[in-house]
Amino acid sequence: MTIGGFMDPAVFELHGNRFDAYVRPAAGSTQLCAWRLTVPAALDGTSHRPDREEVLLGLSGELAVTVDDHTHRLVPGEVVLVPAAARLRVSGGPDGGSAWVTTTVGLRATTDDGAVLAPPWCG
Repeated sequence: MTIGGFMDPAVFELHGNRFDAYVRPAAGSTQLCAWRLTVPAALDGTSHRPDREEVLLGLSGELAVTVDDHTHRLVPGEVVLVPAAARLRVSGGPDGGSAWVTTTVGLRATTDDGAVLAPPWCG
């Protein structure tokens, strides 16, 4: 970890998405997790319910972000707040896209089939 400087990401792949995790417990963070989520074109995301709030900031391309029953077009500079326990799905737009995601350490998410995900970059 570099305090006040550049942090190298740890890279993870899950459900067809890429996660470049920059801020994480393994890099010294005690409260926050932040990563770049990259979703390929037309990928239909996996629905899940995070147990913590998440904030998504559009970085590139276009993503379809569904929170409960409301779908938002996430483009660069736009932000979506995902409440804890809301049903979340992030799908790729026509050319795919990326977002910066921030939450707190310890995040868990439950998929529609009951599986519990514990992202390794959230400690």
